[in-house]
Amino acid sequence: MPIVLEKQGLFKVQSLFVAFDFNTPSCYCPFMNIGNIVEYIDQQKIISAVILSEAKGKLLLLNENSREVSFSEKRLAHVSETGLDTGLSKTTLVTHLKQITETRKKLSESIDIKGLWEILHDDPQEIDISTMTLFCFDPPLTPDHEAAVIRAFFNDRLYFKFNKIIFLPFTEAQMEAKKRQIREEERRNALITKGSAWLVRLRDQDHVSEAQDPILLKILKDYYIFGNEAEKSFLAKEIIKKAGLSSPDRIFELFVKAGIWDADENLDLISLQIPTTFSPKVMQTADYLCKTVPLVFDDPKRKDLTNLPLITIDGQSTQDYDDAISLETTENGYRLGIHIIDVGAYIRNGDTIDMAARERASSIYMPDDKLPMIPPSLSEDLCSLKEGQLRPGVSTLVQMNRFFEIQDYQIVPSVIKVHQQMSYTEANIVNGKNDPITTLYKMATVLRDKRLKAGAIQITLPEVNVWLDENKNINYIKVDRENPSRMLVSEMMILANTLMAEFLKNNDMPGVFRSQAQPKQRIFKGIETQLMPNFLQRKQLSRAVITTHAEPHAGLGVPAYVTATSPIRRYHDLLTQRQIKAIFGIGTPYSSRELDDILAAISVAVSNTGRIQAARKRYWLIKYLQDLRGENFEGLVLDAYRDHYNVLLKEFMLESRLPASGLKLKTGDQIQVTIQHADARRGQLTLFAV
Repeated sequence: MPIVLEKQGLFKVQSLFVAFDFNTPSCYCPFMNIGNIVEYIDQQKIISAVILSEAKGKLLLLNENSREVSFSEKRLAHVSETGLDTGLSKTTLVTHLKQITETRKKLSESIDIKGLWEILHDDPQEIDISTMTLFCFDPPLTPDHEAAVIRAFFNDRLYFKFNKIIFLPFTEAQMEAKKRQIREEERRNALITKGSAWLVRLRDQDHVSEAQDPILLKILKDYYIFGNEAEKSFLAKEIIKKAGLSSPDRIFELFVKAGIWDADENLDLISLQIPTTFSPKVMQTADYLCKTVPLVFDDPKRKDLTNLPLITIDGQSTQDYDDAISLETTENGYRLGIHIIDVGAYIRNGDTIDMAARERASSIYMPDDKLPMIPPSLSEDLCSLKEGQLRPGVSTLVQMNRFFEIQDYQIVPSVIKVHQQMSYTEANIVNGKNDPITTLYKMATVLRDKRLKAGAIQITLPEVNVWLDENKNINYIKVDRENPSRMLVSEMMILANTLMAEFLKNNDMPGVFRSQAQPKQRIFKGIETQLMPNFLQRKQLSRAVITTHAEPHAGLGVPAYVTATSPIRRYHDLLTQRQIKAIFGIGTPYSSRELDDILAAISVAVSNTGRIQAARKRYWLIKYLQDLRGENFEGLVLDAYRDHYNVLLKEFMLESRLPASGLKLKTGDQIQVTIQHADARRGQLTLFAV
């Protein structure tokens, strides 16, 4: 199809009718001979060369940089019919090539591509190289003019689509999109240059005090944490490559050096997007609550129980007390009280603090840090059962006979006051000597026996608590969860949660019920103190399920179960506590659908809490073991596979792989192992059989 072009202004005014054949590329030379001048593209540059030899489409070229290169004729950008005498010296040939390149560069600089586009884009049609050369230059034309056109359009690709032999002007919309693309590419290249230079400075200098670019930091952080799944992983790779770093692991080292990350940075918090601080608005609201203290104690719906001698029993370092116990002797036996702080008295459904708590879903306890579900001014003060302080509560009062059999119970909103705060250790010391601890322990033993007879499965595995002291030294202690005071508190909380579940069920009130089907297999009955049976039984347990209606909990041996005894720490418990109070006309209850929606919304956060706590505990235990390489420990084979064993380090209750290496072991075998390799950052722990 002929092209009609009127050159005006910048061009000599003339009308051209040019017909061209799309089937024959203009750079194609049927008489490609030794000595022909050619051009090819290398690293985004056009290079001039002369053909020294040709064999089956493969060319040996001498380029303007005095280098001989092997090239396929299909990859050439331009072939001139004119040539050079290859009999000349190499130096002379290179000199001629450089002159040709300079001539073509100057010619290309005279081409006004934007002006051509302004004339041609209204009726965009494909234009071949010969025609485009006529548009750009007046005859007589030489191969240099044609090559200059290719150079010009290669260097400025904003206005025309160009594939070396065919030109097509972009539409205005396409050109604007191209401009945006170019600007984005320029920004990207600038960021790569800036980022790589910064990493090099971090690597080579002892101190780099400059402020970090937040965009650059996010790109590199995301790539280190998420790898190829990071949104801008390609950009991060280019930055790292240009900086000459050997691996992405070097990013962590440099960030630690720059003080961006700590050497023990908890990257799980970043990868799982766990909030680690409260917004100023939440903190201001919490402070306001602490100063004003809503008037909840005069509510006639609350029962004054401040005369009861409440005791809290918790860990030595506990600062958020959410449950307390009382015991009274009655004419026919005892009245047991299990009292829970009423967090909902201060935090209302849907308010600023409630939504922050819902986002977190749970407090997170780690060896090196604690992330509370609600601000510390509430969790450790206003909403904590501190000794001698009046607090709103939800109390479960249980009437028992002298044989610790439940006769009746009632659940009431209350006003309470803790008279004594004890640690587990202190409670263990007085157990068997003084009441009420001695009687409470006996009562707990009877309650547990009743559950076990009802089919409860008691997993009694030791727990290793890990913490860091003020000097960041790692400490650990192996805790027997079956020691008297811990068992006492556990049974009292199970009883309270069971009775609250029954209370909700009897009042047709939806709640956050936990249920569990029967285990796939029962390995033992009653209490088993050996490790292996407990691990085997744990594998056979059915998955716990959370619903808004009551179903049996086989693992605990109860017909219905909720958790409502830790409303400071768990949003599930706060929800259930609100449902209980609504039965007394305090607050509006959630519908089943509302509860389902909330439970679905917080399910990921609840799951992440367990993952982070377990991962962080494992991190610090492995870090502790880094200094114990070569030392021997007792191991227990939990699983046997074809090429390895899963072994439990009994001292730390920590599982790791042990290579088979010709060993003949079976599940349950005891074995001495040594720490061969430990790397907390990578989560690696390698054992070797002694």
